[in-house]
Amino acid sequence: MSYTVGSLVAARGREWVVQPGSGDGFLLARPLNGDTDFEACLFTDEVTDATFPPPRPEEVGDSVAAGLLRTALRIGFTSGAGPFRSLASIAVEPRQYQLVPLLLALRMETVRLLIGDDVGIGKTVESGLIAKELLERGEASRLTVLCSPALAEQWRDELRDKFAINATLVLRSTATRLERELRNDETIFQRHRYTVVSTDFIKADRRYQQFVRTCPDLVIVDEAHTCVSAGSTGRQSQLRYRLLEQIAAERQRHLILVTATPHSGKEDAFRDLIALLDPELRTVDLESAKGREHLARHFVQRRRRDIRKFLREDSPYHQETPFPQDRHVRDVSYALTGEYGRLARKVLEHARETVRKPGTGLQQRVSWWSALALLRSVASSPRAAAATLKTRSATVAAETDGEADELGRSSVLDLTDDEALEGLDAAPGGGTWSDETPENGEAAPGVRTGDDAASAERERLRRLARAFAAIEGSKDDAKLAALIDEVKSLLADGYDPIIFCRFIPTAEYVAEHLAKALGKKAHVRHVTGQLPPEARIAAIEELGAEPGRHVLVATDCLSEGVNLQEHFQAVVHYDLAWNPTRHEQREGRVDRFGQRKQTVRAVTMYGLDNGIDGVVLDVLIRKHRTIARQTGVAVPVPGGGDDVIKALIEGLLIRGDADQDQLDLDFGVTKTRDQIHRSWESAADRESKALTKYAHSGVKLDEVEREVAEIRATLGGPEDVAAFTREALSGLGAIIDNRVEGFTADTRQLPISVRHALGLSFNGRAPELAFHPDIPAPPGSHALVRTDPMIRHLARTILDSALDAEGPARRFGVTRTDAVRTRTTVLLVRYRFHVTLPGRAGARTIIAEDAQVLGYRAGEDGREWLGDDEISGVLSSRPENTLRQLVERAAQRAAEEVPSLDDELRARGQALATRLAESHQRVRGAVGAAVRGLKVTANPEADVLGVYVYLPAGGAR
Repeated sequence: MSYTVGSLVAARGREWVVQPGSGDGFLLARPLNGDTDFEACLFTDEVTDATFPPPRPEEVGDSVAAGLLRTALRIGFTSGAGPFRSLASIAVEPRQYQLVPLLLALRMETVRLLIGDDVGIGKTVESGLIAKELLERGEASRLTVLCSPALAEQWRDELRDKFAINATLVLRSTATRLERELRNDETIFQRHRYTVVSTDFIKADRRYQQFVRTCPDLVIVDEAHTCVSAGSTGRQSQLRYRLLEQIAAERQRHLILVTATPHSGKEDAFRDLIALLDPELRTVDLESAKGREHLARHFVQRRRRDIRKFLREDSPYHQETPFPQDRHVRDVSYALTGEYGRLARKVLEHARETVRKPGTGLQQRVSWWSALALLRSVASSPRAAAATLKTRSATVAAETDGEADELGRSSVLDLTDDEALEGLDAAPGGGTWSDETPENGEAAPGVRTGDDAASAERERLRRLARAFAAIEGSKDDAKLAALIDEVKSLLADGYDPIIFCRFIPTAEYVAEHLAKALGKKAHVRHVTGQLPPEARIAAIEELGAEPGRHVLVATDCLSEGVNLQEHFQAVVHYDLAWNPTRHEQREGRVDRFGQRKQTVRAVTMYGLDNGIDGVVLDVLIRKHRTIARQTGVAVPVPGGGDDVIKALIEGLLIRGDADQDQLDLDFGVTKTRDQIHRSWESAADRESKALTKYAHSGVKLDEVEREVAEIRATLGGPEDVAAFTREALSGLGAIIDNRVEGFTADTRQLPISVRHALGLSFNGRAPELAFHPDIPAPPGSHALVRTDPMIRHLARTILDSALDAEGPARRFGVTRTDAVRTRTTVLLVRYRFHVTLPGRAGARTIIAEDAQVLGYRAGEDGREWLGDDEISGVLSSRPENTLRQLVERAAQRAAEEVPSLDDELRARGQALATRLAESHQRVRGAVGAAVRGLKVTANPEADVLGVYVYLPAGGAR
C-alpha cells in the first residue's frame, strides 16, 4: 500500500505523519506530536493506516484543563506553514531591522551574504535567524560556525538558547575526545550535524583538507575580517583565507560572513572578502551604480543611524529596543612624575641608545621593536615595565626583516584586521641579548661567554626592573591614582565599569590595587588571556552575580565578541589603544543591543609626557570620533594606523621628539597630519554614501513585519510560556514556589512516567526545577522560552497525555459563562499543509502544521461561525459552576455534532491554505524573491484536538 505525504500511519505503538522523501519499502515519518527530534524511517510492512480520533465526552474537563491544551499546542509547535518557518522554534523576537539579512537570504538560491552591521546591532541573531530558517526549510541539513576559540562557547550557547540548535564544540581541547568516538569511516562533521569550530584549529594543514571534504552545506564565519590575507605578511591569516577559499569553492554551499569591520581601509583585503561570496566581485567596479548593486545583493551593512527609525515611538511597528541613546566620552590626562617619571626617562634614554646603534638591517629591526615594547610597557604600568625589562624580545629569534616585523607587530601593536587576540596580551620582551648570554652574565662550564655588551644590557635592564617593582602602588603612580578617582566617580553615579589594559601584568596590577582602594564599595575581578575562553565567561558571570557594584579589569581578550552589556555600562581605556578600531571594539562590549542604560560612558586615559599618547589621541582617536559623529561611519585609518605609530616612535627615538604635524611614514614616505586626516575623511565620505544602498532601505519591511506579528501572536509570547509552565507542572503534581523573577517547582510528586518524559532524576532526589525569564537563564535554571528543552518536553508531555485522556489537560470541556447568550462551541483544530517552495534545485515540498481556534454558535438557521474577536472574548470569559448532569448532556450533544463539521472544516482549511500562500507571496515580493511554483495545499483531513462548549449562565439552549 502507498501512503501519501501528510497522511497518518500507525507503527511502533504511536501515530506518525508521512514526510516527503519516502521510497520503496520505507517511509520517512514524524511523530504526530510534531517532535522533529524523533523523526524515523519506517518499513512499510510495519505500518498500518491510522485515523485521528475525535474527543470523547467522557474526557471532559474544566476551563483550566481546556486552556492548558491550547497553550501546550502553541508552545509545542516547532515549525509553521507561514513564510517564516523558524519563528516557531526560536526564543528571540527579532527586531524589524534584524529581519533584513533574512529577507536578503530568502531571495538567493544559494545564500552568499556578508553581514557588516555595526558593533552591538545583533549580527549573531541575524545570522542565526538565517541558519535556522534554512535548516527548517530543508535548504540546509548541517551547520558549522567558524570562530575564534574565545568565542566558541558563546556561539554554542547562543545557538542553543535562542535557536534550539545544539552544536558540538570542535576545539583543540575537544577534538581528541570527539575523534575517539568516531567509526573508522566517518569524520567529526559527518557524526555531528551542528558544530562550532575554532578557525585556527581547523585551518592547519593536517585538518583543513578533511574538513573541506566533509564540510556542512551551511557555514557561518564570525569575525571574517581576520581571515583575509591581502596586505598581510602573517601566515595565520593566509592559512585562514586558504580555508575559506576552499569552503567557498563549492558554489552550492551557503556561506554567511559576519564582521563589524568589513572594510579595514585596505581595498585589496575587502576584495578578498567579497570575492568569497561571488568571484566577480573581486574586479567589479564598485564606483559604478551597476557594480554597487551587484555588491548590494550580497552585502548588508547598517550603522546605528540606519536603525534609529525603528526606535521611534510614533512608528506603527515600534518595539522597545534597548539601545543606549548616547555615549558620553571623556579624556583624562596624567603625568608620570616622581620616581616613575625618572625611571621612564631612563628607559627612553636606553631605547634611544639601542635604536641608534649601527648594525645590520635585521639588528636594527630587532632593536626598534624591542625599544617600542619597552616604551609601551613603561607607559602601561610599573608591573608591565618590570616584566618587559626582564624578558628577551621575541624578535631576537627572527631570521629576516619580515619575520622580525611580524613578531614585533603581533606582540606590541593593537592588531584588529588580520590576527587573532589569543595570546597577544602577554607583556612583550624588551631585551636584545642572545640566548648564549648567561642569566648572571657569567659563562657556564663548557659554554662560551656571550657578548659583554649584551650582558651589560641585561644587567642594566634587570636593575631597572627592580626599580619599577619597588614603586608599585606608590604615590608616584599618578596613572593608577587617576584611575581610582575615575572608578569611584563612575560607581557613585551608578555605573559598573570595565577597565581595559593592554598587558596581563597591568590588568593584574590594576585589579589588585583597585580592590584595596575600593574595599567594600565594589567587587573587583580581572580577566586576561591566561584564562581559557570558558573560564573567562564563567568569571564574568560570577562577578555579575555578586550583590552590589562591580568592576571588571580585562585585557583585549574581551574586546571582541564577548557581550558584557548585561552587567556593565562604562568602559575605561586604562591603556590608550594605538588603533581607533580597538577603542570602538572595547566600547562596543557595553554600547550595544540589550544595554539598559540610556547613556553609556567611555573614559580614555592618556599620558601628557610620554611623547606618544598625546599625538595618538589627537591624530587617531579623536579624529576617529569626529568622523564617526559627523558621518555615522567608523572607518579605519586608511592604510592602517601602524604607519602613524612607527612614524611617532621614529621621531621620538631617532630625532628626539614626536613632531605632531609632520610624520615620516613607513621609513621615508612623508605625510602631514592634515593629509592623513583628509584621506581619512574622504574614505569615510565614500562609505557614508554607500550606506543607503547597503542598508537596503528599499525592502518593504512594514509588509514583512505584519506577517511576523501575526505569526508571533499565533505562537504566543513569553508570558504565555511562563503561565503554561506553571499551570502544567502544577497540574502534573509539582509544588510551585513563585519568586520575584521566575519560580521553582518541587518535582518529587510527579508521576514516574512524567519524570521520565521530562528527563528528570530517578535517584530518589528529584530535582527542584528553577525557571527564569531571562536568556540565558542563570546557571542551574531553565529559561522561560519555547526553545528550552524542558519547556518543549513539558508541552509535548501535556499534549500526549491529553490524547491519551490522562494528565491535567483535557480535549473536552463544558463551561457556563455570561459571555454567551446561546450555546457556543470552540474547536481546537490542527491542519497539515503541503508547502511547495521554489528552490535552487527546483520546487521542494515540505509538510507544515498550523493550529486554528474556530468557533460557532447555535442559531435558528444552523451554525453561525464566530470571528476572531468573538472567539477571544469567549476564551477569556469568567467561568461559573456547572451541574455535572448539564456538563455530560452538553458534551454528548457536542460530540455528536463533530462528524457533521467535516465539510466546513475542510473548506476552512482550504481557505487557510490560500491565505498562507498569499502571505508567502507578500514576503517574497517584498524582497524580489521568486514566487513561481509556490503553492500551499491543505491536507483533506483536519485533526479536531479539542471541543469546548460554553453555555449561557442562565442555562443551555
